[in-house]
Amino acid sequence: MASKCTVDGGASHCCIIALITALMLLSHCCIASPAPPSKQTRPPPALILFGDSIVDPGNNNALTTTVRCDFAPYGQDFPGHNATGRFSNGKIVGDILATRMGLKQYVPAYLGTELSDFDLLTGVSFASGGCGFDPLTAEIVSVLTLDDQLDLFKEYKGKIRAIAGEQRAAEIVSTSMFLVVSGTDDLANTYFTTPLRRDYDLESYIEFIVKCASDFIQKLYGMGARRVSIAGAPPIGCVPSQRTNAGGDDRACVSLYNQAAVLYNAALEKEIKRLNGSALLPGSVLKYIDLYTPLLDMIQRPAAYGFEVSNRGCCGTGLFEVTLTCNSYTAHACRDPTKFLFWDTFHLTERGYDLLMAQIINRYGLW
Repeated sequence: MASKCTVDGGASHCCIIALITALMLLSHCCIASPAPPSKQTRPPPALILFGDSIVDPGNNNALTTTVRCDFAPYGQDFPGHNATGRFSNGKIVGDILATRMGLKQYVPAYLGTELSDFDLLTGVSFASGGCGFDPLTAEIVSVLTLDDQLDLFKEYKGKIRAIAGEQRAAEIVSTSMFLVVSGTDDLANTYFTTPLRRDYDLESYIEFIVKCASDFIQKLYGMGARRVSIAGAPPIGCVPSQRTNAGGDDRACVSLYNQAAVLYNAALEKEIKRLNGSALLPGSVLKYIDLYTPLLDMIQRPAAYGFEVSNRGCCGTGLFEVTLTCNSYTAHACRDPTKFLFWDTFHLTERGYDLLMAQIINRYGLW
């Protein structure tokens, strides 16, 4: 693996299918592995989020970008029916997790929000919808790169030092829970949808973004974080937008995209295990979070979770509407979002996120 998160040449396609197949078999045989027990018994003082739209509660509202959702029908089931910039009809992953942890009901966006001392001390989100581990992914749609998010985190650390003092602020950072959700847009948007990374074959692009992820984790550790959970990619080929784009007349799940997610997840998990508690990152507690397995089950067996629709979104036709095309003028929401797994063609409904997080927490614990 290269020593830097930089652009370099692609490798041969010749063994990609065999490698993917082997990793898929390995992934399935290891699904039931129990999570190691947490060494931290006290609840973390804060939840701090980095990544993409899954954990962006409105940072993109402060940016000049088309990747935004601060308008109806987004937020229609949020308190006050308020379109906060969350990419759903209501609460998203960070809110659900913070509530389960007993910290607070909502994790605020760091940008464009008037934050109280309590908000800052219990955690914020720096995430930006459209971001990826590949810096180009964010640049294409004019949103925050992960390095931009780290710059904001540095600023944030100065604010909590001013509130709590140097020693307490350092303790908050070192014992807080950090969650990173990124990488999906690298594959779904940058690699498969644009020609901008076609100098890579799939295997070498995955190697590149995993190296970028590794670099990010190491930078975050260098800024004081110790407990970091990193989510893998979902079954990208079964997301409604990808079914529409590449699933043919039947809008079937796109097997190549799902295979890419499996290959990426296996490589990411391996790198996280290599770094966890290593001499390179002593004292670190890094967790890989499998989103792929539980979400695929929800997509394939929606009735088991109380859903009626899992192959299209609630907004508009549910075939292509997301961000600007999911709006109250041209794309009204479905009558009952609780019957839909997906809110738009890329993001889950609040109920979808709630049931997904219940499975994640059951498997990995709260911290």
